[in-house]
Amino acid sequence: MTAHPKMSDERAERIIAALLRTGVTIAAALVLAGGLVYLARHFHEPADYHVFRGEPAEFRAPMDLFEAAGQFPGRTIIQTGLLLLIATPVARVAFSVVAFALEGDRTYVVVTLAVLGILVYSLIGSR
Repeated sequence: MTAHPKMSDERAERIIAALLRTGVTIAAALVLAGGLVYLARHFHEPADYHVFRGEPAEFRAPMDLFEAAGQFPGRTIIQTGLLLLIATPVARVAFSVVAFALEGDRTYVVVTLAVLGILVYSLIGSR
């Protein structure tokens, strides 16, 4: 059994930068594509700004979003892009836990796990 090599700060920063850049780029592409699909399907509908309409129930939880995929493809693609945009910094924190563990920095592992727990709870546990 071989030991894992220690991760240098510079390498971790490059990986985190690539993770954030990729996540934001894919999220933006999804939102743009979903917006184009939505506009192509609904461009003829007049806008009514006098009445506020919140998000339909299908878009309030991630699992509901996937179930609604066949009914509202443009909105579903937009919501998926936004969900990915929210998940990108969470993935950065999760990667940081791994990077700190590989560096052998227990204090930062504990602190980062606490931050990750708070993020996850705020996203899915506070219904």
